[in-house]
Amino acid sequence: MNATARARLNVALSMTIFGTLPLFVRQVHASSAMIALMRAAIALIVLAAVYFLRGGRGLRVESKKEMLLLLASGAAMGVNWILLFEAYNYVSVQIATLLYYFAPVIVAVAGALLFHERMGVKRGLCFFGAAIGLLLTIGPDIFSGSIRPAGVACGLGAAILYAAVILLNTQIRSVGGVERTILQFAAATAVLIVYVALSEGIHLERISGREWIFFSTLGLIHTSLAFSMYFSGLARLSGQEAAFLGYIDPMVAILVGCLILREPTTAIQLLGGAMILAFTLIAQLPGKKIHSRAKQ
Repeated sequence: MNATARARLNVALSMTIFGTLPLFVRQVHASSAMIALMRAAIALIVLAAVYFLRGGRGLRVESKKEMLLLLASGAAMGVNWILLFEAYNYVSVQIATLLYYFAPVIVAVAGALLFHERMGVKRGLCFFGAAIGLLLTIGPDIFSGSIRPAGVACGLGAAILYAAVILLNTQIRSVGGVERTILQFAAATAVLIVYVALSEGIHLERISGREWIFFSTLGLIHTSLAFSMYFSGLARLSGQEAAFLGYIDPMVAILVGCLILREPTTAIQLLGGAMILAFTLIAQLPGKKIHSRAKQ
């Protein structure tokens, strides 16, 4: 297997692991904040240990601005996990996942407004199409009362913070991928420790052996391993390939919700979900590359 094929496999496997996240979160009888804290803390310990055992020379960031951006991104990541896990408590996995994957569309709009990035006609139309898909996915059920607005608010809040993490990371140039990940997990862990301590208290002695297994799985497999595989593969793939492979995650999550968790869904929701995923994917694909590939 050549390096490119291995990179594709790493990204595909990491996306598959990410897609099973809601199944494991649903098995833990703890608050969303506590689940997020344990995920971040275990991942931080593992990644930092591996980094230093492999000869890492420290986590210095020369630019104060980039350090602040890393800390802000880590804090956003931690709160983003709380909101996403909370969304799983209020709405189905399918709805929560589709709300969360509205984030790339938010990135396109926010990038144009905040950083004066060119949005273009294609991205504008994709934003409009994804918004219609969002309305089809949640609109009828919100008005009928079968979807709880709190779940929609948490899902969209998680998407906004996920978009913030992406945008903040685009402004960081001089920090390597591993160091960047460790520092952001450290910031997330610090914020979550404070939040959990103030809101409910940290009582590790109350965690059952079964819950430790699920917490360890979330930290080791769904975070340390999955992020490492994702970033190692991403370095060798084009943006277009990464965009395609990235949609394994929501598709696996939707299948988990339908086939394993047996959550009901309607044809209108499936149509709306397909529109969100399709328009978001199209918005991320570079037009020139699509054109040249079509010629081939």
